[in-house]
Amino acid sequence: MQEPSSPPEHAGADGALPPVLDVPAMFWRVGEAGAEGWRAVAAEVPVALVFNGISHAVMMATPADLEALAIGFALSEGIVEHPEDCRGVEAAIHGAGTVDAACSVQIEIAPRQFARLKEHRRMLAGRTGCGICGIDSLQALDLHPAPLPAPAWREQLDMDTIQRAFGALAQRQVHNARTGALHAAGWATPGGQLTDVLEDVGRHNALDKLLGRLALAGRLGEPGFVVMTSRTSYELVRKCARLGVPALATISAPTGLALQLAREAGMHLWGLCRPPTAVRYV
Repeated sequence: MQEPSSPPEHAGADGALPPVLDVPAMFWRVGEAGAEGWRAVAAEVPVALVFNGISHAVMMATPADLEALAIGFALSEGIVEHPEDCRGVEAAIHGAGTVDAACSVQIEIAPRQFARLKEHRRMLAGRTGCGICGIDSLQALDLHPAPLPAPAWREQLDMDTIQRAFGALAQRQVHNARTGALHAAGWATPGGQLTDVLEDVGRHNALDKLLGRLALAGRLGEPGFVVMTSRTSYELVRKCARLGVPALATISAPTGLALQLAREAGMHLWGLCRPPTAVRYV
């Protein structure tokens, strides 16, 4: 049990909001008196994604890797089609050091895409659960993804490979190791080597951060699959399918709708990936 002796942080030296805060707490053990100390908790702040000056989405997120979050969201939500369609991305902190601290990310996109965005605009305030909050029509759910190519390496993907990636995931979850409150999304090679891990209080945000990092590095489309410390919701499948990810593996189980989307997309879904077992659903 962590009992840090340092006081809590509220902002980094550069004014950035830290992803982890140390807060005072009482620690208890059976048969012992409580002891005062400090405990790390995950930071959670409102993050507004602003496209061409108009706020499109506000979500609660961990204030780290915000540029990757914005790019990943723009791509996985179909707002833009290519990373280069985002002509400028700039994150800003508001009210650092106060209880009203928040972040915004300004994204400039082409007029054609901005017109399409306004046409299908949806306000997604508080989007941390079901993934459909604020959607204004059933058609906007986008429940019929296009079929994905079936790479040859995916047919060789087995439980040992899946577990190799998950076996390396926990040690790469730096912030979750301190807080126990963050999801992670990781990118693994066809051989199960974990190359990237992004963390966030929201599973959707963690995935967008991962996809955004790959996009910023020009690595979208490289062979590999996604591993996540969450259940498989329909939206995680939709995001992966939209960006051509052929396989998704999660530590918990998928929903029925997630399976339906995966079947339509031709994506492989692995769930309950907890050594020594794993389940492939499709």
